[in-house]
Amino acid sequence: MKRRDFGQYCGLARALELVGERWALLIVRNLIVRPRRYTELQTGLVGIPTNVLATRLKELEQSGIVERQVAPAPARGVVYALTPLGQSLEPVLLSLARWGAPQLGEPQRGDVVTPEGLVLNLRAVFQAEQASGLTASWEIHVRDVVVHAVITDGALVTGLGPAPVEPDLIIITTFADDELASYRAIMTQARDGVLELKGRRELLATFLRVFTVPKKA
Repeated sequence: MKRRDFGQYCGLARALELVGERWALLIVRNLIVRPRRYTELQTGLVGIPTNVLATRLKELEQSGIVERQVAPAPARGVVYALTPLGQSLEPVLLSLARWGAPQLGEPQRGDVVTPEGLVLNLRAVFQAEQASGLTASWEIHVRDVVVHAVITDGALVTGLGPAPVEPDLIIITTFADDELASYRAIMTQARDGVLELKGRRELLATFLRVFTVPKKA
């Protein structure tokens, strides 16, 4: 399959040849959270044309970034998953997310927030030095979406769905139908206390400290 070639012997140029096409990194973003069926990728990438998704997946497979796997029981069928090479892109995506967040500006009409985006935001803003030695777990409920963050002795695990352990604190946000439930809006509600808490309420302050990028002096 023909792919853009910059003709430069440069690591950045080669990286852009492999994952620089439109939608490619967002496909990788969603697969970093967990393997997905084709239809799940299509649903999670609002606005992607079917032919573009098929083309990008084929390109990423040919590059050794994505592979097809048989879904584990009890599910059936084929899912797309990242290879070790694809998984190694996570630090790159988190750095790009941190760089891009201050450039967002105000939400525009038609903007959407994906569950995978919320999970990657938690990873991108995680302040490891603030979490040193910490063990705690949270569930964040945003409308019909649940994401979790579990810290064990300073090490973070995040993902979609309920926490794999009994959460120490459940954070339930409250958004109107016309409000965009962005990560920024979630954190604003948490700082303002405009949400429902179940469990160890004192861990809300810990959550804010660990998952908020400190402002530069």
